[in-house]
Amino acid sequence: MSAMKAVQFHNYSGPEALVYEDAPRPVAGPGEVLVRVTATSVNPFDCAVRAGYMTGWYNYPLPHIPGLDVSGVVAEVGAGVEQFAAGDEVYARADPGHAGAYAEYVALSADLVARKPSSIDHVHAAGIPHVMLTAWAGLYAGADVREGQRVLVHGAAGGVGHMAVQLAKLRGAYVVGTASANNRDFVLSLGADKVIDYTATPFDNVVHDIDVVLDTIGGTTLDRSWSVLKPGGLLLSTVQSPSEETAAAHKVRQGLVFAAMPNAAALTQVAQWIDAGRFKVEVSTVLPLRDARRGHELSETRHTRGKIVLQA
Repeated sequence: MSAMKAVQFHNYSGPEALVYEDAPRPVAGPGEVLVRVTATSVNPFDCAVRAGYMTGWYNYPLPHIPGLDVSGVVAEVGAGVEQFAAGDEVYARADPGHAGAYAEYVALSADLVARKPSSIDHVHAAGIPHVMLTAWAGLYAGADVREGQRVLVHGAAGGVGHMAVQLAKLRGAYVVGTASANNRDFVLSLGADKVIDYTATPFDNVVHDIDVVLDTIGGTTLDRSWSVLKPGGLLLSTVQSPSEETAAAHKVRQGLVFAAMPNAAALTQVAQWIDAGRFKVEVSTVLPLRDARRGHELSETRHTRGKIVLQA
């Protein structure tokens, strides 16, 4: 079996566990495409996997190559794959049960893969899949956000947050985002109608009658979000499960947003929006794949605008 370079870990630990080394190069099995990875990105999910927090959900054999986001070029196709051919530029979110994107090559089920937006490069395309699909799962699949509704997005400048603002606006919602002062103009540029500097103004003092809260922060931010919802409103969190008892006491609904299963149809739709100038991705930091450890360290500060991307 031929080798490739990859970042993997041999034990669950901090960012120092990530090692850039040789690993077996995968092949495209039936129904799969082998993608030569041009870029991937760092997600909090990757950090949680590396730290061992996801062992109750996924049984990864060690060593494990993390990474969900992929943008690259099809290197080969497996038996039965007709929608892609070698040389196609694609992007995808790997199945979280296998991951494997922190590598020069990754084999993916063809039904997880979509054609990359033609108007952006691989670095920016790699910043889209996981966070976009998470926001999609919350606002579209979970909340079914509609025109005229009021949506509050916590962490609106972050990975999931900056996707959520745009998805809500595309549905015609009135969007309020919380962000630091230095990210105010950025969040407004995404289409937000109002931005609250969480360092200066308690959001629950100035926001009310919200239909949907999408929380990406957790803790006291989640706890304070109950009071801003209108009766029958919905509090969704990407980081912790909101209390059913508290929801009942406030006569609202709640839910935990599970990272959406890979959805090529949603990726195809977003690619069309991007190429039409209606959607964008923010990449704040670009690092070589061998510096994935630094990417994880930056991600864990939880103050990154948009995405951290790794170039293979």
